[in-house]
Amino acid sequence: MRRSRLTSALPSALVLVFALALTGCGSDNSANGNGGTTAAAAAADRVEPLAGTPRPALPVTVGSADGREVTVTSADRIVPLTGSLSEIVFTLGLGDRVVARDITATFEQAAELPVVTRAHDVSAEGVLSLEPTLVLADTTTGPAEAIGQIRDAGIPLVVVEPAKSLDDIARRIDTVAGALGVRAAGAELKERTAARIAAVQKDIPAREGQQTGRREGERKPRVAFLYLRGSASVYLLGGADSGASSLLEAAGAVDAGKESGLRKDFTAITSEALAKAAPDAILVMTKGLESVGGLDGLVKIPGVAETPAGMDRRVISVDDGVLLNYGPRTDEVLRSIVEQLYPSGS
Repeated sequence: MRRSRLTSALPSALVLVFALALTGCGSDNSANGNGGTTAAAAAADRVEPLAGTPRPALPVTVGSADGREVTVTSADRIVPLTGSLSEIVFTLGLGDRVVARDITATFEQAAELPVVTRAHDVSAEGVLSLEPTLVLADTTTGPAEAIGQIRDAGIPLVVVEPAKSLDDIARRIDTVAGALGVRAAGAELKERTAARIAAVQKDIPAREGQQTGRREGERKPRVAFLYLRGSASVYLLGGADSGASSLLEAAGAVDAGKESGLRKDFTAITSEALAKAAPDAILVMTKGLESVGGLDGLVKIPGVAETPAGMDRRVISVDDGVLLNYGPRTDEVLRSIVEQLYPSGS
């Protein structure tokens, strides 16, 4: 089973916390407890580019999410300012043109690139020193002064709307491929990604007639998404706008936070909120789980041990750098969730 990976889908208030945590957490993924679902086993953290290398058809003029029209004349030196955008560029087959990365671009092919941005801490000087011909950002990228400085230097900068669901994947690929002048490759990648996600969903065990929930009449497992950063004392329960709902629903589960009435992205974890959510399993990011001391530390967070998930020690752990990316590797994320939620096809 492959390890899975975060992203721009987090609310902007959390992006910096996540970026700092990436440098401060260890890499061990052994968060197993006695019983329950375990973390995904370590595997090569790589993207899979399309076969062949597309040739950009430039110049192109594309719409940017900030309302501007941007003309791109060269894709020779690309700087994506988020890990999720880097993932798309590399998977389209243009990774050899990328000259820098955000700290969240942790996959193997990007590892040797210089880091010029840490989510909400873009180094405009660092970006400009690499003489990019195209910069890709999303609406959570900042600070605004740095973005303005890059634009003022005459560098084409395309802003992409962030993704929060599976429905956003095709749009993101289309936008990036359009800005790079490789629309045909974008269409191919969209088709491949959709097919792989559909294949994972076909393998989800049928729940008809099975009593998997802890409440009368429920047949789908209830899963709560917890955002944890122990070193920063951040303990949050995901709600309807956390970005995880679409993944959980695609995996045949119920987003316990959303279903319990949490309409926002995240709320502070309380015993009362967890009791209302009553999750059968808990979804966490791998480094977040490590930051609280693994599964043993997780169940010490007030209210967790009293949930069905805490009592059964059922935890689904997915790597931070890809969990909420909603991009070319979302099928891997979904497969990891499915395999951990339904071990041995149960």
